[in-house]
Amino acid sequence: MLSEKLARFIVDTHYEAIPEDVIAFTKGCFLDWLGSCVAGASQPPVQMLKEFVEEMGGNPQASTVTGGKTSVYQAAFLNGASSHIVELDDIHRGSIVHAATVVIPAALAAAEYKGKSGTDLLTAIIVGYDVAFRIGEAVSPSHYRHWHNTATCGTFGAAAAAAKLLDLTVDQTVHALGSAGTQAAGLWEFIEDGAMSKQLHPAKAGMDGLIAALTAKKGFTAAIQILEGGRGFFEAMSDEADATKITAGLGDEFKITENSFKIHASCRHTHQPVDLSLQFVKSAHLNVKDIKQLTVKTYQSAKEIAGYTAPKTIYAAKFSIAFCTALALTKGKAGLEDFNEANLWDEEIRSLMNKINVIVDPEIEGAYPEQWGTEIELTLAGGQVKKANVHFPKGDPENPVSLRDLKEKFAGLAGYAGMDEKLINDWSQQVLRFEETERITDWFAPIQANASSPVSPT
Repeated sequence: MLSEKLARFIVDTHYEAIPEDVIAFTKGCFLDWLGSCVAGASQPPVQMLKEFVEEMGGNPQASTVTGGKTSVYQAAFLNGASSHIVELDDIHRGSIVHAATVVIPAALAAAEYKGKSGTDLLTAIIVGYDVAFRIGEAVSPSHYRHWHNTATCGTFGAAAAAAKLLDLTVDQTVHALGSAGTQAAGLWEFIEDGAMSKQLHPAKAGMDGLIAALTAKKGFTAAIQILEGGRGFFEAMSDEADATKITAGLGDEFKITENSFKIHASCRHTHQPVDLSLQFVKSAHLNVKDIKQLTVKTYQSAKEIAGYTAPKTIYAAKFSIAFCTALALTKGKAGLEDFNEANLWDEEIRSLMNKINVIVDPEIEGAYPEQWGTEIELTLAGGQVKKANVHFPKGDPENPVSLRDLKEKFAGLAGYAGMDEKLINDWSQQVLRFEETERITDWFAPIQANASSPVSPT
């Protein structure tokens, strides 16, 4: 049974056997997640969920990025929502899962609740990423047409991480995975309205994964073939599930190192055209007014998820290849601060968007999801044509960012959230020295002591 094989991997994986480079990489993933989490805390949808959590009450078991403590599963809920909203959280290409927003909130809340060590937390994150990625790869790309992989496959990853921290047995872990699978949900329809449901996806996935593990600890049973069963996850939610992707290399290689990091504050499917646009701006001294026509050649999922041509909100603009491309060409960047009302309705950006055509290229589509490629073709007023292409956006393992880049990104996001320089440095050092942390306690307490006033979101 697939669940039993995954459960044995979860239970049998120990910190001492994990390679040092995997541990170091995982610390970078945590730091990257933490920046997105604190930057998202002041956003209106997160504040709405904060009010909801406070109204529901809960035993003070784990801390939240918005302040105070609540029940362990509600802490994962709120912290998960906060870490997804600024669109700078990590992504795994093969599974199309933003694992950090689901796995880390669940793991951190459970670690704080149970007083686990930094090494315990890192180990749980590693197995959680592995499980989420493997299941995501097994059901993609067909699953992704209707289901948000972060919400569905992420639930399994959160359950795996929580199971590890709760010291579940193999049998209990099988049932935790079963309960995770039966709760897995998250439809893409929200994107048609630019709705806030996207934040609910990682929030509920992390929370549901914790519920699955916490109830399994008490003996609560679930389907033991939740993946491959005749009425299980594969059969219900994928056209061509490949079970071999669950077990290939399981326990011998850690898939967290395949993770990608975002450097632009928008949907990952927009990053390739943004990278190419910035390349044009830097190398060709391009005058935007000289552009007569611009064609973005990409893959089907990119057009389906980020093909909007006339976004009316800042959040919708993050899912518009046309807007992000025009923004990068016009402003020379596409950072968190660049997605604002002024740029949303900027006449130069809107004019350029009208010249952009997004099409699906058969060759690029054929390489997806192993490659998230894009080609841009620019036609200038004088008839000159410029072309550029990329197979892997910046931040992919094949086009990597450094630890220094991740530290600078964290500092920028934490500064955006109002953190002072000392707290930013102290937090960075704590993450990078997790092996020295004997007990995870009150993780977000330093925010409350921070003297700086929060920066209002743009």
